Amino acid sequence: MTAAPETRPNILRWWALGLIALAQFMVIMDTSIIGVALPRMRDALGFTPSTLSWVFNAYVIAFGGLLLLGGRLSDLFGARRLFAAGWAILLAGSVLAGAAGNVPVELAGRIVQGAGAALVAPSALTLLMMLFGSNPKELTKALALYGAAAPAGGTAGVFLGGVITEYLSWPWVFYLNVPIAVLALFATRAVLPGGSAGTRGTVDVFGALTVTLGLGTLVYGIVRAPEAGWAATWIALGAGLALLAVFVVRQAKARTPLMRLSIFRAPRLGAANLAQVFLGAAWIPMWFFLNLYLQQVLGFRAFPAGAALLPITALIMLGMIALAPRVIGKFGPKPPIVAGLLLLAAGLGWLALVRADGSFWVDVLPASLVAALGMSLAFIPSLGTAISAARPEEGGLASGIVNTGYQVGSALGLAVMTALAAASGAGALGDPAALTNGYSVAFVGSAVIALVGAILAALTFRRQ
Repeated sequence: MTAAPETRPNILRWWALGLIALAQFMVIMDTSIIGVALPRMRDALGFTPSTLSWVFNAYVIAFGGLLLLGGRLSDLFGARRLFAAGWAILLAGSVLAGAAGNVPVELAGRIVQGAGAALVAPSALTLLMMLFGSNPKELTKALALYGAAAPAGGTAGVFLGGVITEYLSWPWVFYLNVPIAVLALFATRAVLPGGSAGTRGTVDVFGALTVTLGLGTLVYGIVRAPEAGWAATWIALGAGLALLAVFVVRQAKARTPLMRLSIFRAPRLGAANLAQVFLGAAWIPMWFFLNLYLQQVLGFRAFPAGAALLPITALIMLGMIALAPRVIGKFGPKPPIVAGLLLLAAGLGWLALVRADGSFWVDVLPASLVAALGMSLAFIPSLGTAISAARPEEGGLASGIVNTGYQVGSALGLAVMTALAAASGAGALGDPAALTNGYSVAFVGSAVIALVGAILAALTFRRQ
């Protein structure tokens, strides 16, 4: 899926891949770096246990809801131009979130960060395909490095968040982005291919607004369910589904849609994106509640809590770089996707056995490593299949769709698990037994999501 043959020197292409992987690292790190800082942010800004997840969801909804727009803009105006614009917006949002003195400003900063990430992510994948799409062997290697940057950013964010929260203060989890964004902006023109200036067309702003508001309304209704009651919850869910239905109808009738619905006729694109949805919906709640279990039940301080999750990162990176490409080469994408989701479900089911008087070595480490192995097997083949299935001129759209699938799954999965956990005791701060019960229910729910994902992948994914 190359926009044009890329003939720049080989060493420069791999430097470019490093910058592209840094982008993936950063947009995922910004979903996780706030994890360890959440208790401090709750006390400083006045979040409640039920609204605390909005520090995560505000970013993810803006990110996931605007990704299709980002992909379309990348196709229209050129991937490198949108890549740079996304970094600039991400920088501005980071400054706003770090300087926030109350809940609304904090959430506004996270929304701006998510909007910047929504421009960076699809343009980064388009640039990767421009550089390596003509060589399948190099493309697999590039996708493995790019894919490994996601879990690396996720858990590195937790680790860095622990260090920063412990030894500096929580605003620096956002200010950390500033020097990295400045470096990326300077490096963009030096190492990334310019490619074409883009294609002619218009931008479906109405479509972008309806899908973003629809997703946000759904998540709001789910998160608020334990407090608002069923009547208000069903109203919010109905409004969210109605907005998403308007989006689909709009895309079917618009002359220049944000997302051409017929793109899903491409072989295996829909199944691969569905796998990404379920991966996000199962993995992100695991990370969120595992971090809370370490701090609020086992009593880990910020830095040890972040360090405790480093083995997960190490295994995922090893699996994505060394194991997944070999398995894909031997068996094709379907078997590792199904097996990976099954392993993820097994690891989450094991985590559901956590105890109020448990320990990291018994209750956390073994189960989290099984889940990490599953994630590393399933992520790369589903990602690679999804972005390589579209036509070359729709590289930005395909990249936006696959990123949207993962982020939408993440937001909805976390919203549902937050509601279940809160209804099962996770809102009872200071009561380890109640907190553990709530977190255990969230792990069970996430395991069910991964299991359903494995079954659907087995039924819908075509073999090569």
